[in-house]
Amino acid sequence: MFSFQDDALLVDDREDLIAVLRMRFGSIPGEMIEDIYGIVDMNALQRLILSAANAANWDVFLEEFNEGRDSFRLLGEKFNPLRDRLKGRDGLDGTA
Repeated sequence: MFSFQDDALLVDDREDLIAVLRMRFGSIPGEMIEDIYGIVDMNALQRLILSAANAANWDVFLEEFNEGRDSFRLLGEKFNPLRDRLKGRDGLDGTA
């Protein structure tokens, strides 16, 4: 793949991540957008898109965002996007 194609895919993934974050959590800080545009690893961006789509809340996403490249698993109730909405229903406590 040519470099300009890689660059275009990185831009698309960055924009996708920002869009998912805005859909899930509303307004996001400008610093976060700058940090996202600093990511040059396509695999990291794709992992963060999955994390943004599935994190139970903003704090869970931030935790995953700050993990860096070493993080590779999105497991447990922290990545159940309905966790906080289900909390307290039918005996569910919303925790892992």
